[in-house]
Amino acid sequence: MKIGLVLEGGASRTLFSCGVMDGLLKENIMADYIIGVSAGIAFGVSYASRQRGRNLLIARKYMGDSRYMGARHLFSPKNRAYYNLDFVFDEIPNKLIPYNYKNFREFQGRCVAVVTNVETGEAEYLDVPASDTKWTLLRASCALPLLFPKIEVDGKFYMDGGVSDSIPFEQAFRDGCDKVIVVLTRERGYVKQPEKASLAAELVYRDKSGFVEAMKTRAERYNDCIKRLEEAEAQGKALVIAPEKPLGVSRVEGDPRVLETIYVRGLKLTRRLMPEIKEFISEEEK
Repeated sequence: MKIGLVLEGGASRTLFSCGVMDGLLKENIMADYIIGVSAGIAFGVSYASRQRGRNLLIARKYMGDSRYMGARHLFSPKNRAYYNLDFVFDEIPNKLIPYNYKNFREFQGRCVAVVTNVETGEAEYLDVPASDTKWTLLRASCALPLLFPKIEVDGKFYMDGGVSDSIPFEQAFRDGCDKVIVVLTRERGYVKQPEKASLAAELVYRDKSGFVEAMKTRAERYNDCIKRLEEAEAQGKALVIAPEKPLGVSRVEGDPRVLETIYVRGLKLTRRLMPEIKEFISEEEK
């Protein structure tokens, strides 16, 4: 039986997911297939390399550091993103908190990042290459409209995967998973509202009609996706791990104490759900 791990994005909210992933690693539970959006997959690669605690260490030491994110980076001609891209995707994994590329190469499953094609507005699902130590694909998956530039990957331009497919559990099934563990960064019952930024995006990306349409319909498609996920859960094909109440932080939260609190919430919930998780991934049929 092939088990998938599906990771919603949410920038700083994704520290909740980091707690969940470390809870799984503590029990030596490794999915056969990992797919994520934006910060979901950016943090998810530490799960793939079995580096328990690495994401928490990044949050503690660097997410509150002015080198990590801030408006000044957005206005830097060499960066043009709210996040300091070279610091986040190069200096941290390659110098400050080394990423275990060997473990990642030895991962037997697939690790997939969701990106949105800027020309078409459609989702594309690309395998994360262990050979790219600058993490270009992860930069693309995290590239929030208005806060990031378009990121080029193999001659195409991409932005935030959440624009086109925020919770890619159906792609996990299309790629052969029998069951999926889906980690959300919004509480159950959350209903997404149209984003105010979509109006500005219409102006900025006005020559990319498919991308603009994806931005305009994002909330509606997200809410429909949640309904289909609930159906898959009722059928026993999905196990959803979500915050029990709103996390109460913005996507650019940098306070290490707040981030650690969110992480601990994910970790504790996973520990409590562990009997259910182990039963869910068991190959025994009832």
